[in-house]
Amino acid sequence: MNSLTRHVFELADHLIEMDQPRVLVAIAGAPGSGKSTMATELARRLNARGKRAVVVPMDGFHLDNAILEARSMLQRKGAPETFDANGFIRLIKAIKSGEEVFAPVFDRPRDLSIAGAVVIPANARYVIAEGNYLMFDEAPWSELAGLWDVSVRLDVPMPELRARLIQRWLSQNLSRAVATRRAESNDIPNAQRIIAKALPCDFIFDGQPAQA
Repeated sequence: MNSLTRHVFELADHLIEMDQPRVLVAIAGAPGSGKSTMATELARRLNARGKRAVVVPMDGFHLDNAILEARSMLQRKGAPETFDANGFIRLIKAIKSGEEVFAPVFDRPRDLSIAGAVVIPANARYVIAEGNYLMFDEAPWSELAGLWDVSVRLDVPMPELRARLIQRWLSQNLSRAVATRRAESNDIPNAQRIIAKALPCDFIFDGQPAQA
């Protein structure tokens, strides 16, 4: 069993034991740490066991490129200031109420957010949010910490994060020089900031898919 699968099984077992009608789970970590993969696998595991689970990505709250350009922040896209943090906080509070809620998602190929693309039905017992700043010690993001029922951080060493972030740009057909420059100018500083200001989490996993 690889470590990702082991972590997913451990977390799913813990969540199923929780006795409450709706459980909000935060999967936090630096870019490239594997948050979306873990969130997807955890939801799949819970649904396979007959427990309704939905994934809500934080990336749907990227500010539009036109707004970022007008504020001279387009080159820093992905930094905490380039998201609608308060909008995301309002979404999580609405989800916590237990009612049906709609959430946006980020379309990476088109580099834009799509409103109302995810439905969180009232009967979804587990809502799994994933994103860089879910357990981040800067206002207003730090308001989220008290809203989660379970918090998880994926802790990946910086050399591995660097390799993954460069590969992410390479996969978009950029040259290695351009991919490295993109990663080192924005992604890696964001990752270092996230690690430096990480709040304590209930679970810390290594974010590694390799054999344990």
